[in-house]
Amino acid sequence: MTPSVTHETTSSPKLLDQVRARIRVKHYSIRTETQYVHWIRRFILFHGKRHPREMGAPEVEAFLTALAVRGGVAAATQNQALSALLFLYREVLEIQLPWLDSVTRAKPSRRLPVVLTPAEVRAVLGRMEGVYGLMGRLLYGTGMRLMECVRLRVKDVDFGRNEILIRDGKGGKDRVTMLPAALALPLTEHLQRRRLIHEDDLAAGKAGVWLPDALAKKYPHAETEWAWQFVFCSGSHSIDPRSGEVRRHHIDEKLLQRAMKRAVAAARLAKLATPHTLRHSFATHLLESGQDIRTVQELLGHSDVSTTMIYTHVLNKGGRGVTSPLDRL
Repeated sequence: MTPSVTHETTSSPKLLDQVRARIRVKHYSIRTETQYVHWIRRFILFHGKRHPREMGAPEVEAFLTALAVRGGVAAATQNQALSALLFLYREVLEIQLPWLDSVTRAKPSRRLPVVLTPAEVRAVLGRMEGVYGLMGRLLYGTGMRLMECVRLRVKDVDFGRNEILIRDGKGGKDRVTMLPAALALPLTEHLQRRRLIHEDDLAAGKAGVWLPDALAKKYPHAETEWAWQFVFCSGSHSIDPRSGEVRRHHIDEKLLQRAMKRAVAAARLAKLATPHTLRHSFATHLLESGQDIRTVQELLGHSDVSTTMIYTHVLNKGGRGVTSPLDRL
């Protein structure tokens, strides 16, 4: 008979500390670390605090199936939980799980994206002021994702070429998008104000920013350099949860989301628009203006053109880009 495992051997600190350490070795983001630890903890609690070494594919299948059937989670959420558990077994416990054929998959959503008309975009952006207004205009004017805008660094804005280099986007890819001419002056003025904040931080000895991967070791002084600073910084310093250092991080994306929500309400729109809606609108309006879909694909950073094709179904030309026979009468 297998001896029962005590709470101390299955509680989160030891095992989850191993998970955190392995995630950091592989240079995963703090968000991925938080989510993976969350799902691994839920998996352990779901099975009565049994140690994952005592469990395997059947327990993983039962947990993921329960998420889909009882929890009703989205397919992306279930896939995130699966990725966390696969990471636990493969990278931390070094156990290869057999193919999980018995998992009941959450049904993927096939909803068309919410898209604003140009008039609706003007109405919303016209009600977003200050730094949030600038960020909203960047999202619509460049097609950036929310976090790509939030994490933008000074060195990646090229005023000479009217370009913005988006580093480490979805899938770990870099890409280039345009810097709208209408934003060149507002962004320049914002960076002038941002530089004053950086100079104050330098004087206070708190000008360091988080650097990706091993750049902090390779370039020990880069973290305090102007080029590496976040364009949109937080209003206060915070403690880095990994290093414990006091730093000025980028702005909290929730602040932009709330500003967008207030603007949508003030514009009295019936659509459930979010900052990501501005990216959808960017793509749709480019296609409406006659831009080549491959160009739009590159600007959005899609790996497959089929992903970009979804915007052809929301063009303002009827159900599938055709004219209704009623309009021909």
